[in-house]
Amino acid sequence: MVLGALVGVVAGGASTVLLLLLDAATHARDAHLEIVYALPLAGIALGFAYERWGVSIKGGSDLVLDTVHEARPQIPLRLAPMVLAGTVLTHLFGGSAGREGTAVQMGASLADAISHRLRLTPELRRLLLVAGMAGGFGSVFGTPFAGAVFGVEVLAIGRLELRALMPAFVAAVAGDFTSRQLGIVHTPYPQLAHVPVTLLLLAKLVLIGITMALAAIAFIELTHRLKALLQTWLPRLPVRMFVGGVVVVMMWQLVGDSDYLGLGVPTILRAFHDPSLPSWAFAAKMAFTAVTLAAGFLGGEVTPLFFVGAALGAVMARLTGLPIELGAGVGLAAVFGAAANASLALSIMAAELMGLRVLPHVLVVTAVAFLLAGHRGIYAAQRVARTKYGRRVDPLEALRDYRR
Repeated sequence: MVLGALVGVVAGGASTVLLLLLDAATHARDAHLEIVYALPLAGIALGFAYERWGVSIKGGSDLVLDTVHEARPQIPLRLAPMVLAGTVLTHLFGGSAGREGTAVQMGASLADAISHRLRLTPELRRLLLVAGMAGGFGSVFGTPFAGAVFGVEVLAIGRLELRALMPAFVAAVAGDFTSRQLGIVHTPYPQLAHVPVTLLLLAKLVLIGITMALAAIAFIELTHRLKALLQTWLPRLPVRMFVGGVVVVMMWQLVGDSDYLGLGVPTILRAFHDPSLPSWAFAAKMAFTAVTLAAGFLGGEVTPLFFVGAALGAVMARLTGLPIELGAGVGLAAVFGAAANASLALSIMAAELMGLRVLPHVLVVTAVAFLLAGHRGIYAAQRVARTKYGRRVDPLEALRDYRR
């Protein structure tokens, strides 16, 4: 618990620096939109920097997960400043990315530095790495309970690392407390009203869950295939990032709207109350983010996928006759929950952000999306828990087995 608290304070301080710099970068970009035209040049600079000094840290979040699973050598400490600088520059010049990947990577690399300085055993080091991930995730969103569960849930599909829950929880709470004490004020989300659960409502929620699973699958496949294609055609990272930056600028001009640059938090909040939000907004954000991340720009997927889920959830709410804020709220959690195979953490996160009244509804939607998305995930290093089938149980396969 003491080590978890120490890691949480360090991760919370790192997240504070990240959030302050991202806020400044977003305001600077919004005040001078012409800076977006320089995104390809920023890509070249970042690409050369990572080719020169970032070869050992290019795995990012996958490097962290592999280290937890395989007890690899120490995560290079330069991962924290490099991913921080890369994320801030990505947002400053208009790349569509998130922030959770950066916070998780910084928290883990700093936790690993602490574990090596204290010469901890391999098992304690592993627990501290999970705590660093939880501290980064919980402090960057102001959701300590979700941060703790995310740290133990994201490691393996279908299995919780309960041994790491206590240090992860302490780190997430300490990280959130630290960031708030340092002046961070997180985005307030609407508190959802009570919606009685009926059979008709459950049917509608299942339909929304199916839609969110399709969105998660589309994002995962698009990002992975595009990344593989770019790496084949353009082996040099600076060239890939330059081309990706050009494509983002072209899409920005084609759409004629800056809502799809950066985090997109104002549009996420708009999805909760504005029925005039374009029905294709989720697809546009998905395309902007897939190109940005596949090209090699830094950040994460959570907030862009919040955008995708909230916008698509609002569309589904209008189609099914549900309150628009309920559709946006459950969609916000379900798409990333399915994409990261962390449905429990995201259900808890929805409750922390929007109140406990969303909990029964979001559990249904995230569970359906998680099951239907299959083994796909945004983290290539994520393991699959062993079962009698040799992988996570597929519901249809389990049903066939039961019938036999």
